[in-house]
This record gives sequence, C-alpha cells and structure tokens, in this order.
Amino acid sequence: MLKGLRKKPWTCPQCLRTEQKRSKRFFATAAAAVADFKPANHAIPGAEKDDSVLRKVFDSHAFWREFSAQARHQYSGKSVGLFQNRYLTRPEGFQEFASTTLYKCRKIVGRVLAYKTAEEYKSIAQDLDRLSDLLCRVIDLSDFVRATHPDRRVQAAATQAYALMFEYMNVLNTTTGLNEQLKKAAAIPEVVSGWNEEEKTVANILIKDFSKSAIDLAENDRQKFVDLSNEISQVGPEFVDNMAAGTPYLSFESSRLKGMDPIVVRQLTRWGSVTLPSTGVPAMIALRTVENADARREIYMANRTSSKQNIQRLERLLKSRAELAQLSGYESFAHMALSDKMAQTPEAVTQFLKALAKDNAPLVASELAELFELKRADARSSNFPQELNAWDRDYYTARLVSSLRSRARAPDFLSAYFSLGTVMQGLSRLFHRLYGIRLVPRETVPGETWNSDVRRLDVLDDADGHIAVIYCDLFERAGKNPNPAHFTLRCSRRISDGEMQEAAILSSVNPSLFPTARDAVNDGLATAPNVNDTRYPNALYQLPTIALICDFALPPTSASASKSRPTLLTFREVQTLFHEMGHALHSICGRTSLQNVSGTRCATDFAELPSVLMEHFASAPDVLALYARHWETDVPLDVERIKGCLEIDKRGAGAEVESQVLLAMLDQSYHSALPRSPAFDSTRTYHDIYSQYSAVPEPAGTSWQGFFGHLFGYGATYYSYLFDRAIAQKVWKEVFAGGKSSVDRDAGEKYKREVLRWGGGRDGWRCVAGVLGRQGEALGEGGEEAMAEVGRWGVGR
Repeated sequence: MLKGLRKKPWTCPQCLRTEQKRSKRFFATAAAAVADFKPANHAIPGAEKDDSVLRKVFDSHAFWREFSAQARHQYSGKSVGLFQNRYLTRPEGFQEFASTTLYKCRKIVGRVLAYKTAEEYKSIAQDLDRLSDLLCRVIDLSDFVRATHPDRRVQAAATQAYALMFEYMNVLNTTTGLNEQLKKAAAIPEVVSGWNEEEKTVANILIKDFSKSAIDLAENDRQKFVDLSNEISQVGPEFVDNMAAGTPYLSFESSRLKGMDPIVVRQLTRWGSVTLPSTGVPAMIALRTVENADARREIYMANRTSSKQNIQRLERLLKSRAELAQLSGYESFAHMALSDKMAQTPEAVTQFLKALAKDNAPLVASELAELFELKRADARSSNFPQELNAWDRDYYTARLVSSLRSRARAPDFLSAYFSLGTVMQGLSRLFHRLYGIRLVPRETVPGETWNSDVRRLDVLDDADGHIAVIYCDLFERAGKNPNPAHFTLRCSRRISDGEMQEAAILSSVNPSLFPTARDAVNDGLATAPNVNDTRYPNALYQLPTIALICDFALPPTSASASKSRPTLLTFREVQTLFHEMGHALHSICGRTSLQNVSGTRCATDFAELPSVLMEHFASAPDVLALYARHWETDVPLDVERIKGCLEIDKRGAGAEVESQVLLAMLDQSYHSALPRSPAFDSTRTYHDIYSQYSAVPEPAGTSWQGFFGHLFGYGATYYSYLFDRAIAQKVWKEVFAGGKSSVDRDAGEKYKREVLRWGGGRDGWRCVAGVLGRQGEALGEGGEEAMAEVGRWGVGR
C-alpha cells in the first residue's frame, strides 16, 4: 500500500509525495470563548461588500489588522489552535493530537482485520480511506507547520508528531492482514457490486500501493527490498545536496569578461584577477552577457560539467531503483512508476515526447535562424561563423530580447495595475463567473495562523454555501521559503454516522476541548453539509483546508496609511498566483466523499492541468478586465499595452520546450533497464540523448546530469508538466478561448463537471475526453496513440 523507496510506512500516495519532496489540553477559558464565538453567517447576501473587502485586506495591512481586531478582542488573546485545530493551542498539543489519532487508527485496523462477512467487507474501502485520512491529518499538517512556523518549539513538536505517525505506519507496513483483507473484499462480486466508482477507485489505488511496497514478496526478497529502499533514501538526498561543478571556479582577466556588468565583475575581482563561480547567478549572467566567445565556451563547459563524485551518486541511485523495480516484478523503474499514471508505460511517454518535439521543431529552427543572423551580423565574431554553438544560445537570445525591450515601452508600468488586492479580487470574480464560487475574507482568531500577515479566505458557493478554507501566506519575511506552493492540509471527505457517534462520546468526555460532536469530528476544523451528495443527501463533509505560499515584496511604509502603496506584482508574479490558485481550485471543487481521490490527489501527470490552465486566464482580455486597474486611479489597463510585453516574454519558447523535452527523455532513459547493465555510463547516455534530440550540439566533455536534481523527486515522471501544458492549451483553445467568452459560465460548468469535481476519482483520459466533447472516442481510453496525439497538440505559443 506504499508508494515509497525506503522502508516507509503504509500511507496514501499524496502523503508520500509530500514526504519525498520535503523530506492536550485546552484551557477552560479559551474553550468558553470558542463556544461563544459566532461564525460568519454565509447565508447573508453581501457579495458586493465581500468583493470590496477582499481587495482591502490584501492591499492595506492596516485594514487587515482592524478587520481581525474584533475577533482578537472577543477571545482575549486565548489561542483556539492552529487552523482552529483545538489540540494545537500550544506545542505540547501536537503530541496529544498524534496520540488521539493513533488510537482511532488502531481501532480501525482491528476492526478491518476481524472482517469475515461480505456485508462487513463492503465497508473496507471507506474504512481504509478513513485510516489514510487520519494519518494525513497529522502528517500533512505537521509537515507544513515544521517547515513554515517561526517558533522552533512548535517546529520541534510538529516534527515529533510527524515522526510518530511514520513510526506507526512502519508497523502497518508489515501488517499483511490489511492487504489480504482488501484482496479478499475485491474478489467477492457481491462486495464489489455494492461499491460506487469512488470506492472501486480507492480500493484499486490501495491494492497497487500494497503491491509496490513489496508486501507480497518472500521474507528474503522483502529484506532486499527494504535494503534497496534505504539505499535510495540515503543516496537520493545526497545527490541533490551535493550538486557541484567539477571545476568550481574559473579565473579570468577582467578584459575577457567585457560586456558583463562591471559592478558584478568588480565584486568578483581579487588581486587583479576575476574569480568566477562556474555555477549559480554569476555564471548565468556571464553566459548571457560576455562578448568573448572563447571565454563563454570556458564558462559553459565548466557550468555543464558535474563533479565525478556526484555522477557516482546518481549512478548508484539509478542502479538501486532499477534493481528495486526488477525485484518488484517490473521491467524497469519507469514501468513501475508509470503504472498508475495517465501515461501507463515509458513507451507511451516516449511517443508523447517525440510528437511534441516534432511539433516544436519549426519554432526551434526559426529561433535559431534569428540568433544565427545576429551572430553573422556581429562584428565581434572573428571569421565567418559556420554554426551557432551551445555557448552562443543564451548570449544572442539575451541580446535579442534586450533589443526588443529597448524598442518597446518599459514593462515597469504594468505593475501599477496589478496590486495584490486587485488580483485577488479578479480571481474571486473569475471563479464566480465560471463556477459560481467566490473568495470571502474571514477574520482570523488568536492562534489560528502562524504569522499575523496570513489572511484567511472562506470559499462560498452560490448554491452550496461554505465549501473550503484558504490560508494565504503571500508576503515575504525573513527565514521564509521563497518558493511558491500549494498545500492541502485537510481533504474533502464525507463524515459517516459512526464517526459522529464516536465524536459525540469524545465531546461528552472532554467538553472543554470540544463543546459539540461537530467540533470533535474534524478536530475543530471546518465542516459543512454537502447538498450535492446524492448517495447521502446533506451528509456532513470535512472541508478542504488549503495553504497558499508566495513571497511577494512588502510595500514601502508610509506615514499615511490611507495613501500607502500596496504590494504591486510583476506580470510573472500574477501568473504565479494564478497558477497556485489553479491547484487550490482543484482542491476546492474536487469535493469527493473519499479523501484518497480528493482534489489534487490524482495521477501525477494530471495534477498540473488546473494550475497550468489558470495561467492562460491571467492574460486573457476578458479576465484582465476583471482586475487590471491602477492602484491609485482605478483606471483599467489598456489591454493593447500588455500584448507587446507578452510577445517578448514568449521569445525563446521553442528553446525552452526543447530543453524540457531533452530532460524528460533523459529521465526516461535513466529509469529504463539501462542502469542494471555493468557497462552503464550516465554521461554516455546523456550525450546520446542530446545528440538525438538537441538542435544545437552539446560539446563533448560535459556531464550536466549531475546537476539534474529532479531525477530524485520526479523519477520517470519529469514529462508530466509538459504533458499537462499540452492538455491545458487544448482545453483553453477549444473550451474557453474558442467559445463566447473566456469567462463564459457554460464553459466553466463544463470544465467543473468533467474535470474539477472528480479530483482523482475518475480516469484522467475520461476527464480530458469529456471536457473536449470526445466521449466514446479512443482518446478517452489512453494508450500510446493518445499520448502521441497530446504531443501533436503542442504546448501553445
């Protein structure tokens, strides 16, 4: 039931992906405040006011402080717990949260292991899904808190809770009875016929996860599996953490670096010589600006040649993965990793990448011809150039873009039309027009967030009421991870009558902690009835709880708060926010009854579709009209003024796609059966791939694969982002841009009905075929030809 590579516990796929990427008492006075607090009344019409307040809470820090002041006063400073989780009012609460959750888990495991009748087996999919949900409640939240919370005591407590749950899952990992019981249930026709589609999907997911965890292997083979998994878990992070050049520094006379920013050159100069790091920002700047081609060649070679030690680590990682897959009964690690993806096989991935490369080839040729003309016209090029070299590409691309920017109006004016508040306002307006949902600011109560700058938004549906909670941590601060990200802290899931009975007992035993059963059943986090659940009408659901992280600059301080400038975003930052909100939208609308298929818990090569599609909306004229307004005058942006800047940003798009295709091809080759061969040489494979698919020859002697850190985290699935880009541009063109309007409600409802609402509970190919109006066609079945067709769609321009 485990999708892991080391001796890890039973866990749902999303928890494990999160773990790989990022490797109790409640005081009576506080409880009384909780009991007295009146939540926002979402039935009161007030969309226009909410829209206005939404802009203000993000554009004015003073307004946000005043907005939440009443709630802080009502609680008299008493913490109600992080995310309103009633256990987490203090660091020690993490231990109680984890211990209570473990108790619930053990009860489920004991009950499942005792099942004997068909009637009992009918509930096994829901039972194991709840077991997964309980584990994720602690793991997802604790993992987020330990990486985000500024208080080290809280970090430490969250880390301990996280470790405790994984220790327990190690026990579950050796509990073969769970696997046997699930297989028994799946073999009884009466049981399977009683499952709905979600339950069948979840049962299949869990069976596959068990299979990948070696639980069916003989004892000796299982120990070998564990040893290989431990080797991978050790060498993988070592590979990522030790990416370094074989020649870390280069020495130049300053005259050879002519064209590079003289300030940067002076900073790197010691005793009359320039010492240039061969990787990182200085090397990147040099490759884009240094006029001397020979100097650029030296920099390029050093920049693309990894240390031999890290190449050895990579080859150990790849060999161990290949052996692990073979031990598990797979031809290669890629076959193992892709068995539950839309692609299904590495052969299908290769078909997609080849088709995409062919579609992209004319654009690459056109770009190279333009760069070559620049090189020919360059008086500094000695002799008549015969070809464009690898170390020329970045240099002439930078010159071309610089020339275009100098002739166009400076893009700085655009930011004045993209205050953070107006962009958030635009997102809410877009969601409301397309899907009938909107973002409503909600005051935070003491202890609910990890920083005072974090804003809470409740997501309201016109028909269904309150359907999700989003915590927006969007401003920069010292020590904060600058990478934008979306985290699902609590998934959608139906709460059963049995859980409510259990919660009622917990509430009666400890009313100071949980005044009502509804408080207890979801640890204090938000719940609401789901009117769209046809099987269990108006059943209570735990609401998706999401955290969005960005790193936008704080506005300059001003003596007059009423005239202070808000945070202004570059258009690239606007696209980033739209992208992350696309993930959030998937979590919000994917309101499934089982958490294993909720929201973004879908196949890896389908998860980026909603987020990439949202990037298309960011620059659509109909959407810009919803939010692009000057922060001072409120004058709308003239859309014509942005088109030129967007066209410049597309320069080099062909080269960028080619680069991603090359890396995805390399990823597939490295995770084939090749590493099992004693003669395997990752550098030779690297050059074979580049010789076959790169339009510009890679010079002999480089070994860039030692810098390809994503090989560890995305083993055999690096193609996924390109794949979803291709699907997103097709959906955009045919469903939204090709319709009456890109904000047409019918188009939005179709996309929601065919894609978003399913989360991971429906095969991705059926979702794609459905939204494109191609139900019943071969596309909906997937396979190599379907993958090739998606490649032929291209990724847009």
